[in-house]
Formats: sequence, structure tokens, C-alpha cells
Amino acid sequence: MYVLFEDSGNFKAEKVFSESDSTLQVESASGKRSKIKKNTVLFSFEQPAPAQLMEQAQALAESLDINFLWECAPQEEFEAAALAQDYFGHAPDAVEKAGTIFALHSAPAYFHRRGKGLYRPAPPEILQAALAAIEKKRLQQEQIEAWARDMVQGRLPEQVAQKAHTFLAQPDKNSLEWKAFDQAQKELGVGTEKLLLSLGAWSNPLTLHQHRFLSAHFPKGTGFPPIQVQEWGQDLPKADVTAYSVDDANTIEIDDALSVQTPEPGRIRVGVHIAVPTLAVKRGNEFDQIARNRMATVYTPGHKIPMLPPELIARFSLDEGQARPALSLYVDADISTGEILAHHTRLERITVERNLRQHELDPLISEEALNDPAAELPYAQWLRPLWTFSRQLAAQREAVRGKPENNNRVEYTFELDGPHDDPDSVIRLVPRVRNAPLSLLVAEYMILANQLWGGLLAEHNVPGIYRSQQFMRTRMSTTPAPHESIGVPQYTWSTSPLRRYVDLINQGQILAAAEHGISARLAAPFQPKDADLFAIIGAFEGQYAQWADYQSSLERYWCLRWLQQNGITQARAAYIKEDLVRLNDAPLVLHVPGLPALERGQEVTIDLLAFDELALTVECRLREVAAAA
Repeated sequence: MYVLFEDSGNFKAEKVFSESDSTLQVESASGKRSKIKKNTVLFSFEQPAPAQLMEQAQALAESLDINFLWECAPQEEFEAAALAQDYFGHAPDAVEKAGTIFALHSAPAYFHRRGKGLYRPAPPEILQAALAAIEKKRLQQEQIEAWARDMVQGRLPEQVAQKAHTFLAQPDKNSLEWKAFDQAQKELGVGTEKLLLSLGAWSNPLTLHQHRFLSAHFPKGTGFPPIQVQEWGQDLPKADVTAYSVDDANTIEIDDALSVQTPEPGRIRVGVHIAVPTLAVKRGNEFDQIARNRMATVYTPGHKIPMLPPELIARFSLDEGQARPALSLYVDADISTGEILAHHTRLERITVERNLRQHELDPLISEEALNDPAAELPYAQWLRPLWTFSRQLAAQREAVRGKPENNNRVEYTFELDGPHDDPDSVIRLVPRVRNAPLSLLVAEYMILANQLWGGLLAEHNVPGIYRSQQFMRTRMSTTPAPHESIGVPQYTWSTSPLRRYVDLINQGQILAAAEHGISARLAAPFQPKDADLFAIIGAFEGQYAQWADYQSSLERYWCLRWLQQNGITQARAAYIKEDLVRLNDAPLVLHVPGLPALERGQEVTIDLLAFDELALTVECRLREVAAAA
């Protein structure tokens, strides 16, 4: 004996092997046995064989006129076997009974299932609505297939083109346009970006890279809402110092400046002056919400997306000749030993004498000239004492570190002649050694300020956002801890408040500590164990990493453009590890297959065979290996 039964929504016919009160053990044609419940059995039969029944019943079901069956069926609930008898005009055999069940089951718009073998015809109005929906779905599927066919053949339908800008970030996967595009992707076996580019949805890989980032992080654009500004800090005392700032050529957010005085023989007083936008950016106000949403300025070659509105930057940037509020750290030290004798912080106004540009000064400033009082040196009265004290500070940190800092690596400035979103803009890679004297000098005083201000917060039990490094692990937290690679007992980010949200937060805390002393923890914007401070750390770390990834990807893109614009097909590189090398004349790391065993830093010459500006890769081949040093 055989039975037709349901198993997980499918119909099966198999031979009965054994039977109990509530279950059957059945055996398939392959010999596999399984246990089923009796209440899943639709009917039993003697012939034909199960495989033949299924084949014949399915063919019969496909031949039945569903509309006629619906017209013939009683309006109340009925058994499929009874309808089969009415339809065929005689007691149905196993094939006819199964065929009727299969037909009813395959037409849920016409027949609503009410139980095992039981159905009820859909009311006329419900049937018409269901058929209309089925027809609509059929037409939609035809449209999807037509659009997909066009895209497979290299044509981008206009309707799909109108929504293509959404496909990179958050596509509406229920839209016909996306379903057609997804179908074309699967047929062609290519990724979203590659297909969009090949169809001309974007004119070049650069615009696609930029759109992908902007649509994900700035879906409403990179502009700012209208804001009201005022002249903050006009009543602050004015500092009697001569201060200079040092920045890259394109910097407009002048965060910091330095001054130096000699209050008495053998003593130096260094002033580190930081722009103080916290006078306007108060916790929870509109400026704070803007800065918190962005967390940091986004930098890419030839372009940047500022953290703060331009009007606010213009009010607080330490532009030359303008009296601007500043949070100043004054450090008194013994010029002969570098010992720090005292330091204090105050809020004041300063007027920067001049905004110096590093690319203009670097060729004129050398360690020899800084160390030789008789040598010609621009801004000598400002630079020489600052240099001397900075070397003493560096030596103190080096003693803590236990080894000298390695700052020999060449960094590059990306300069574009032309729009930042035009791949034909000419790119120039301008090398800059990290250990250039002016870079070392400025960096040392920023480290000093971040160290001492971190200590000020800790002294008054005011929470801040610290960066620490222990056991080669760098982390951010609200409590001070050593930063081993820098060689300081604590370290905050607080010297770039126009560009980083963490610096803004820390500046508000530092200002409270400097102004309120022992009661600072009560006056500070964030008090100990404030949960929002931890939330800021988490949000900042995630978003700052995304900004850095985007900057890195566009710098890599422009490195590829630089190679192509200069017709470079061979390049020298230094071995890093495994199959990785770093080009000598560009900040670009490449994979080179088939590298032999090499020593780190060993020079190789590679052939550059092909460039993929979408994947940001270069097909390379090893040409020769230089002898190990």
C-alpha cells in the first residue's frame, strides 16, 4: 500500500512499511525510511507506483482549468476528493484525486486552504483583487527582466539611472530598479560598483568613490544650516606676546600658535596658544550638535569637509593680525637644563604676528642654523630658543621611552591643479620628511600642551578624553594612563579644537579646571562618570576611523593617477614583508606576486603593468632585486 502525504509544505508519495496507532513508517524509492504522522496523510492507494502517481498527477493538474474548477466548486468549504468526483463524473482514481489536490494547492488566489484536503473558493471580489495583484506582479517581473536584459547588453535604462545613486549606500531592495540591477549583476557575475561604472552611471571611478562616501555619511550634503555668530571673547585680557603659527599651505583652521619670552636670564617662557571655539560650542547647543555629528574634519587631496561651519572657524581661527580668544599654556623652564619650573593656563586674547607656512620655511631652516647663533635664520629670536627647549623636552621623553623616536619616514603632501573631483586634475606629490626641524619643534610643543593639560585635568579630578598606549595597545578612556610610545605620563588630544570633536570636549574641561581650580569638577561640562563621555569616545573612534579610511583610499587613488600622469611603468620600492613593497617616490604600498625571500627594506625594481582605479590596485611584476646592504 502507498500513501500521499504532506511534508514541510510538499507532497510526497511513498510505500507504507509499517503502521502504529498515530504514525506510519514509509519507504521512498531509494530505500530511505522515515516516520510520518497519520494526520499528514491525504489518502492511501494501491496503484500506480508512487513515482508514476506523482508524475501523472502533476501533468493532470497542469491541464485542469482552474477558472472552471472555481466556477464548479461549491461556495462553502469542500473536500478536494468530492470536487474531483463532480469534475470527472465518477469516483476519482488515485491520479485524478491527487491531480485535483495539486491543482487546488497551486492556485491559492482561487482556493483558500482550510485544512487537510479541505478548500474554500475565494469570494468573487477577493478573487478579482488577487488576480489583479498577480497580473501586476507578472507585468513587474516582465519589466525587471527587460531592464536586466538591457543592462546585460550594456545599456542603462533611464528609470534605473534615476535611482542608481542609491545603489551604493542603502538601496531599496524592494524597488523594481534594484531587482533588475541585482539580476543583471548575477547574470554578469560583477559587483555593484563595477557594473555601475561600466553602464556609465558614473563617469569615472573618482566620482564613484566620492559618491559612495558622501551618500553614506552626508546624504543631505556637506553644507551647514544658517547660523548666527557673534564676537566671542571681546572682554578677555589681551596678551603681550609675539606669537607665530606654522601650518601647511592650504590650512585655514589655524588652531595653534607659539610665543617665547625670557622673563629673566637663564629662564624661558613658552606660550602655547590654542584657538578656543568652546566659547561658542556649549554642550548640547546647535554648534555642539553640528560638531558632534561630524566628529572631525574630513581631509582628502585638494578638498576637505570641515567639522565646524566656516563662519565659526573664521571667528576663532588664529589668523594673523586679528585679536582672537585663545586658551594659553605658559611654561617656564630653565633654558640650560630644560627643567620645567612652572606652568599655568589662562583664557585671553592674542594677536598672531604672522601665519607662517611650512613649505616656505623648511628650505631655510636646518638644525645647523638653529644651533649656530651666528648663522642666518628667519625669525631667529623666536625659533632658536623654542628649538633649544624642544630638544631638551624630546630628550626627556626619549629617556622615558628608552629608545630614540624614528621620524625618518618621508610623508607627502597632495597638491592638485584643478578640481578635486576631476580625475584629469594634475596631481603633485610633495615630499616632506617628518623629522624636519620645524615639524619636530611644533610637534614637541603640542605634545607638551597635551601632556600638561591632561595632568591639569587629573589634578582637579575633572574627567577628560585621554589617549594612552601600553603594551603596544592604543586606546581612549576617561582616566589618565601613560602613553609609552610618546613617553609621557598622560596625554590628551586638545590642540586641534577646530578640527576634532574630542579636542573640543577636552578644551571645555581644561577651561573649567583652569578657571575654577578645586571646584572645577562641579563646573565642568562633563562630570566624573558621565555616561555621555563614554558614548562620545565610542562614536568618535568609529567615525574617525571611517574618515581616515576614506582619506587613505582617495590618496591611494591619486597615487595611481600620479603614476599614470607621469607615464611611470617601472618603479623602485622597498620590501616590507610577504608580497608587500612600498614605492620610494610615492606613499603607495603594492602587492607584488612571486617575491623571493628578502630582507626588510631591501630595494627592488618592479614593472607596473595595469591600473585599476576602482579596486585601487596595480598589477605588478618583479623586475630585479638589488643586493642586500
